[in-house]
Amino acid sequence: MAENLNGQILIIGAGHAGGSVAALLRQYGWTGPVLLAGAESRPPYQRPPLSKGLLLGKVTLQELQLKPDNFYAERGIDLACGRQAIAIDRVARQVRFETGEPVNYDHLVIATGARLRALDVPGNALDGVMSLRTADDALKLRAAVRKGLRVAVVGGGFIGLEAAASALQAGAEVRVIERESRLMARVASRELSEFVAGHARAHGITIEMNASVCRFIGTAGQLAAVELADGRVFPCDLALVGIGVLAQQSLAESAGLACEDGILVDARAATSDVRISAIGDCSRRPVPLFERSARLESVHNAVEQAKQVAARLCGKPVTAAEAPWTWSDQFDLRLQIAGLISPTDEVVMRGDPAAGSFAIFHVSQAGVLRAVEAVNAPMDFAFARMAIGRRLQTPPARLRDPTVALKELALN
Repeated sequence: MAENLNGQILIIGAGHAGGSVAALLRQYGWTGPVLLAGAESRPPYQRPPLSKGLLLGKVTLQELQLKPDNFYAERGIDLACGRQAIAIDRVARQVRFETGEPVNYDHLVIATGARLRALDVPGNALDGVMSLRTADDALKLRAAVRKGLRVAVVGGGFIGLEAAASALQAGAEVRVIERESRLMARVASRELSEFVAGHARAHGITIEMNASVCRFIGTAGQLAAVELADGRVFPCDLALVGIGVLAQQSLAESAGLACEDGILVDARAATSDVRISAIGDCSRRPVPLFERSARLESVHNAVEQAKQVAARLCGKPVTAAEAPWTWSDQFDLRLQIAGLISPTDEVVMRGDPAAGSFAIFHVSQAGVLRAVEAVNAPMDFAFARMAIGRRLQTPPARLRDPTVALKELALN
């Protein structure tokens, strides 16, 4: 059932999720006021290129914007940049900001994203210890990276590895320090982790596994080295800390909304308050294909949930959820991952890692394709996304057989 289409919608958080839902509300027919308030001083922009194209100077901030400068005004969307929300009053239906009067809402959309996980060790405030979450972070990092600079990247996830590749291409000497026994341990299989590690090393990146940073060492306030828990010390001029993110849910928690590593929402992105929705990195949502809930940190998730909210509020059908997916670009690799990996699945390799193009399929014990990790294999990825969504029965032997075309499997 549609809300009053003339009511006022307030969106807090002007990232990919917030910017998308504002645009979609107008596209789907919302006629009332739409206010989009973001803590950053910039209009909504794409974050994935921050560690790649923007860091290397291949794209501009203007090119990263989700919409042209005049888009919001032309569609009657009130865009307020540099406005930090500090409290939600659910009874009065108001949001208080650091500056200015409280803003009323008929419906509130929380799209506050995620915050960086801090590395709480001595020396983390030294000049030269950096992070990468915003466009300003990327510009600061780009200005610092130069030929011969010794860079320590703390964290071997997508962002750390992408930034490491970019820094190396800019001429820096790069060392990745990963606490776990393998790279991308939270999101990738061991097979993909080992391939990516080998590829990075072949390009000249040094990788330290099972390595925990215990402190940063400085001289006159400037970073000079990083020390590991096992006593090893590596000189460095810059350290980029990228050890993951946490849901930005403090506003929701303080307002009494249900939260559990993310603001809990239903299949239509509605929270425990019927007047409030939550989308993007800050939310924990059902993943029906896998009969579980998850907090999904991806552009695909941000846009899908934005569509759910806009459709629900405008009285339009909410489409069924797709298989979650994401990607990462590192050197000449395009990694594409769809579905959710389970340690009980059978791993099926198709293609040749030595040739730099292959896919790792994950098939459940019941023979259902559950996930794919594609490396420079867009057709395999496209097939798998479709098959995962259809819960396709995929015999591992046929999937492994290169003489069996994927389109044949899709007809099963």
